[in-house]
Formats: sequence, C-alpha cells, structure tokens
Amino acid sequence: MMRGITWASIIAALIVPVRAARAQRYDSLSVAVKRFVRVGTPRVILTHVTVIDGTGAAAMRDRNVVIENGRIAAIRDGADETPGAGATVLDLRGSTVMPGIVGMHEHLFYLVFPGLQAGGSFDPPSMFQEMAFSAPRLYLAAGVTTARTAGSVEPYTDLRLRQTIESGATPGPHLYITGPYLEGASDTPWPSAWQLTGPDDARQLVAYWADHGVTSFKAYQHITRAELAAAIAEAHKRGLKVTGHLCSVTYAEAVAAGIDNLEHGFFVNTALDPGKEPDKCTAARGDSTLLRLTPGSADATALIALLVEHHVAITSTLPSTAASLPRSDPFVSQPAARTEVWEAMAPSAREAYVFRSTRAGATSAGAALLLRRDMELERAFVAAGGLLISGADPVGVNALIPGFADQRQIELLVDAGFTPVEAIRIATLNGAIFLGRDATIGSIAVGKNADLVIVKGDPSARIGDIENVELVFKDGVGYDTAKLLEAVRGHYGDY
Repeated sequence: MMRGITWASIIAALIVPVRAARAQRYDSLSVAVKRFVRVGTPRVILTHVTVIDGTGAAAMRDRNVVIENGRIAAIRDGADETPGAGATVLDLRGSTVMPGIVGMHEHLFYLVFPGLQAGGSFDPPSMFQEMAFSAPRLYLAAGVTTARTAGSVEPYTDLRLRQTIESGATPGPHLYITGPYLEGASDTPWPSAWQLTGPDDARQLVAYWADHGVTSFKAYQHITRAELAAAIAEAHKRGLKVTGHLCSVTYAEAVAAGIDNLEHGFFVNTALDPGKEPDKCTAARGDSTLLRLTPGSADATALIALLVEHHVAITSTLPSTAASLPRSDPFVSQPAARTEVWEAMAPSAREAYVFRSTRAGATSAGAALLLRRDMELERAFVAAGGLLISGADPVGVNALIPGFADQRQIELLVDAGFTPVEAIRIATLNGAIFLGRDATIGSIAVGKNADLVIVKGDPSARIGDIENVELVFKDGVGYDTAKLLEAVRGHYGDY
C-alpha cells in the first residue's frame, strides 16, 4: 500500500454520509484533489471577461465577476483590480465565462465489445466496464460541474463515488445517480441488467435503490406498461423522477403512466412503427416513427402538445447519431477524434475507435436523415414551450467520451438551428430546472454557486470555442483542466 494511505483512511472516505450537493471549500479538499486546483482562495475576481449567463441572453462584454466563498458575489463593469489579502485576480481578456455544464444523460462506464474485429464483429455479449477513476476527472476537465447518470451498471460504485466527491476526497462533478436500468424480459444478453419479472418486482427495485440513495430511475427498452407504471408510482411516492430510453412502450403510453423525462430526443418513439404490438419492442426501434413525424404534421403536433401539457422533458443526445456518419457526410461536420480525446483513451479504446471509424458508411444517408428529423422536432418542441435538456451518452463508442462529448453535444445543438447562447442554456440552465436546482446552479447570477467554465475565445460568436476550456470553477474552486487531463492520459477504457 502506498505511503500515507491506510485502510482506515480508505474506509473513512467510503462511508461519508450521502448528502445533497453543497459548496466545497478549498480547505476541505484532500491533498490528492488539491493537486488539480489552480485557484483556491476564498475570493476570486475574474476581470475583463465576456459573460454568457446561461439564460439565453446575449453575451455581456468586458465584465468583472466576483466570487466569494463559493458563490457569485457581484457582476460589474470590467476594470483592473488589486488582489488584496486572500484574493486572486485573473485577467481574462479574450476569454469567456459560462455556467458549468449540467449534463443530463451521462455515464460512468465504458462499452466494451470483446474480440472486436475490423468490420464490427465481436464476441457477444457486449460488456460494461466502470470508469470510476477517469470519467469524473474527464467531466470536470471539460466543464461539466453537475451530471446525472442515465442508468447505472454498478450502482453501489456510483453511490460511493458520489460520496467521495462530495467529501472532497476525489475530483469530479456533483453527481445525481440514476439506479439500475429498469429493463423488461428480453432475449438480448446483457449481464449488467436485471430483467424485471412484473410490476411488483419493478416497485421493489425502485424502493430498494431509493432507500440506498439514488435520485432517479431509467426505464429501458423492453419494460412493459404495467412495470413502468408501477416503477413511476413508487418513485413519485418518494419524490423521485423517472426517465426512459423506450421501445416496447410508446411516448404517449409513457406520458399516460406519468413519466417525467424521455431520452434520445424523438429517436426511440415506436408508436408508428410497422407491426407495433403492446409491450413489444419493434425491429425499427423508432426509426420508422421518426421518419413519419414531419414537423407540422398532425402526428408530430399532437405528440409535442401532449409532452408539453404533461411537462415531460426531452433529453437531446445528438453526438451518438452524428458520430456514426462518415466524416465526409455533408449534413453535419464530423471531425476526427480530437487530440485530447485520443490521448485520454486507453490503447484498447483507441484500437476499437479505429476499427469502427474505418467501417463502410452504408447507412449514413438514413442516419443523416434521422438526425435531421430529430433536430427539427427538438426545435419544434422548444418552440412549443417544451423543456429540452442536454446529454452526451458518452460510453466510448466512436470516441464519445465524458466531457468532450458534452461539448460536442452543444455544438450539434447549434447545427440543429439553435443559436449558441440558446444551445448553452439547454446544456446548463435547463438541466438545473429539471433537477430543481435552478435557484443555485445553471446560470451566472449574484448569489448562485460559482460553478463556472472559463474558455479561450467567445462561444457566442463561434461555438467551437467551447472546446477551449482552460479553468473550471466548482463551488468557487478553480480546477486546472490540463492537470486533470494529464491524470487520465491513456486510462479511459481501462479504468
């Protein structure tokens, strides 16, 4: 065992009581976390910075943002400042501050395809490997300060990880943990997912994990309507929410059951798929329905009105579809893996990426059409008053890894037709609203937590600048992106 680390210290870190996310002071952080901190004084002044406040309003030029004891104390006209005792002054001319990203479809695992071969074949089943070390560091480095996991394969690990982050023993974003997948009976081999045996089983599973500290649940593709209704009723009784990546249950059926949130935009609604049977997933898995939901059509208008009326949020997860398109596709600019992404991946993850990226794009035309249609429906949903939230679904496939994929998601929202400040709002304040945390996070305002991202450039004018993260403040403590990335170099995909 390493010098200075004892079993007692490890156990003490693991049994920190679960509590709501709160401001962490620099002096409460462990030595291991402090090595990633660039700014730890109780008072910080960001001078001459452009402010994107997260509300969708136009960027404000040349402002000073004052942070005191983890909160935003003032926003005023730009001016030179004197540091003073216990204060740090940063001259940020040419940089922008925006709210920390509130990621609403995040994962702490990596999707492994055993024996993956060029051409895409592998030895099933696919496996899920927990990334408890690398994922939290990657999220924080890229500007994600709050993350909701959208399904867990190691819920005990996720809950303990949240505890160690909140205690200051481990770096990472504030985590909202979603319980194990609520999956119905299926022939699909998936060793990490328990298959529900009926409504009572669904109710008991929700009750058990709610008692152990998870904060939401995710229904999955083969759940039945009765199981979904039972799970939602139990979760709502405990003040918790349920989201869904559906297939066997249609969007309208899920709304009738009381669901709070639907994942993957409009991709996985199967209501109009050929041969749809009650409680059965379809072969099309929603593609046929999506192609038939032309914006402005009676079916699309009725569905959006139903979602808005029942306050069902939609989570946009555009990168996974966009990443399947070849880089030559004219619809969406699909860059090669960024240098920082490549460096973060383990050798095995790099090899898997190369295998997949060289596959023929035989279905690219269909994928591009589906992506375009989903983007159109997301815009129509927002125009009708719906709450669109943002997530990246980063499980390593096609080099979509934590944090960096969240930045890509914001860029794709702009490709979808939202302005840069609208896209940033979707990825920040809207997520905070869904979590009931908008009084404290999600936008830049006096009195709110200082969860902030400093980027070089101006994403309100050029959304690609959102990739230029230099410094991330979480609860007023400034974390060095470069140091966090160096710590995970070559690890994502292994641990």
